[in-house]
Amino acid sequence: LCKGRFCFYDIDTPVTVAQLSADDCDYLSWRQIPYFDVYFSFTGGPMLGRLVEDFGARRAEPLYCSVDPERHHRTGDPIRWDLGYLGTYSADRQATLNALLLEPARHMPDRRFVVAGSQYPSDIIWPDNVERIEHLPPADHAAFYSRQRYTLNVTRSSMIAAGWSPSVRLFEAAACGTPIISDRWPGLDSFFPASAIHTAGETDDVVEILFGESERTRLAMARRARERVLASHTGAARAREFVAALTQPRAAALDFDIGSAA
Repeated sequence: LCKGRFCFYDIDTPVTVAQLSADDCDYLSWRQIPYFDVYFSFTGGPMLGRLVEDFGARRAEPLYCSVDPERHHRTGDPIRWDLGYLGTYSADRQATLNALLLEPARHMPDRRFVVAGSQYPSDIIWPDNVERIEHLPPADHAAFYSRQRYTLNVTRSSMIAAGWSPSVRLFEAAACGTPIISDRWPGLDSFFPASAIHTAGETDDVVEILFGESERTRLAMARRARERVLASHTGAARAREFVAALTQPRAAALDFDIGSAA
């Protein structure tokens, strides 16, 4: 018998919702959702309303990923790369990685780039000025970000479609004082205002940033992003949000027709 709050924490909400809609989720049944006092989600925005309206959640609250400032901070390592990316291979991210890193590298042969991550197919043709790191231990992430002039964020297609789904890499890079160039997705500006992050949709956007931005502007953007993350996206900040959500009065169970979720 649960005498406290009965909650569920979903760290991949768009995937869960897609599987629930197909009645093909092996770790959660839509019949269970109305019993949770709070459904915590890595994804915010309209997805929260869908959890309530379509699946009968009593309450759906965002509880985004977070960063530990003691592990992610500027290390003092000298800049080695103009633009870098950290992430395992994903077919639905590769076209964006091609457009926003590999093509800029081909356009800028005198600049240095890096991609760290495993599982990339052997048939990818890497430009000569793109360094590859097959495996980067978490303990080395801060140094990796600190050695980049800019870092690239590329988002999975399911997260772009849902919006309001920040990767922990965004918060890690910002905490390390590294300016971010990100693909575009709904809700990004709720985590980073335009003054704290660059967005890019095509190769020329990245080339223009790398060629045209002054060092003063670059560092100012990094500082604003870091301040935002340290104020709102640390583990301590998430703990406060979690406690605040649990101290709210219990929501009444909805009169939910479980057939509506089938």
